[in-house]
Amino acid sequence: MDFRHPHSQRLTFYLFIFLCFFSLLRRKKSSRDSMPVDIASVKGPLEVELAIGEAKDEINNHGRNSTNNNSKMVVFGNASSNNFNLEDLLAAQAEVMGKGSFGTSYKAVLDVGTVAVVKRLKDVRVSESEFREKIEIVGSMEHENIVPLRAYYFNRDEKLLIYDYMPMLSLSALLHGDTVSDRTTLNWNTRCGIARGAARGIEYLHSRANSVSHGNINGYRAPEVTDPQGVSKKADIYSFGVLLLELLTGKVPICTLLNDEDGVDLVRWVKSVTREEWTSEVFDLELLRYQNAEEDMVKLLQLALSCAAEDPDTRPSISEVVWKIDELYQSSLQEEL
Repeated sequence: MDFRHPHSQRLTFYLFIFLCFFSLLRRKKSSRDSMPVDIASVKGPLEVELAIGEAKDEINNHGRNSTNNNSKMVVFGNASSNNFNLEDLLAAQAEVMGKGSFGTSYKAVLDVGTVAVVKRLKDVRVSESEFREKIEIVGSMEHENIVPLRAYYFNRDEKLLIYDYMPMLSLSALLHGDTVSDRTTLNWNTRCGIARGAARGIEYLHSRANSVSHGNINGYRAPEVTDPQGVSKKADIYSFGVLLLELLTGKVPICTLLNDEDGVDLVRWVKSVTREEWTSEVFDLELLRYQNAEEDMVKLLQLALSCAAEDPDTRPSISEVVWKIDELYQSSLQEEL
């Protein structure tokens, strides 16, 4: 697989682009509802069918009683290229991809052969006009490093976001896999390319409006974020710093763990190891093969730690981050020649 394909650099934003929509709404939640939950899970067919069926019942009931356009699925872009409708979507075979603070994600395989990702939102108590206004902002976003929102559905009790399915693009799966043998070998240039694409995607989001932030970059919340709705651009920078550390160390951040898997608090661990001097001990063993790039690896490590600074005011801007990673990426290309 060529990881420099544009799709490979959408890793960070797949499924979670909708969170910048929530940061725009800034709705209030109770402290109980605000606890971060970002645990991927797969359920059995019966549970999935019940979940999808429940959504279908809600849509059918409210759709029949609706006197406006709430029962329609709104498609972004060229509607003629959309080869399925809402009924096709609800009749699709589905499996749970993950659960988060704002809802459940399903992989839906339609009879027409299309595979889509459906995000079923929960506890979104906003008016139709406010929802549509904010979701139109998300739907208008076009960037090579962001998976676009394809369509959405709204009624009072049911709200769905629909994306194209992008297979084999989980950074966690590439770096860690279920077993050691499942890991994909990612060289230095590839990791720089992933970092570069993710940074550019964040830069695009931050440039759209002062109030737009991503809010859940790979699930690594900044320490100052206690309310999922209180995310900020500086919090995004922290989360991106953790993602960089994961790329460099090959270690699983503790906040992404499932069950009893081993993991570390990456920021704390890297700081403890590098407190006295910069050392190759922190880097993924795979990266140690690229001795000519060790200086650049240290530079990216220093950038990651500056992004993950405890004080938000000392974190760099995303534009500065992009500029520095661009330099390292170009250097990595030279190393391959």
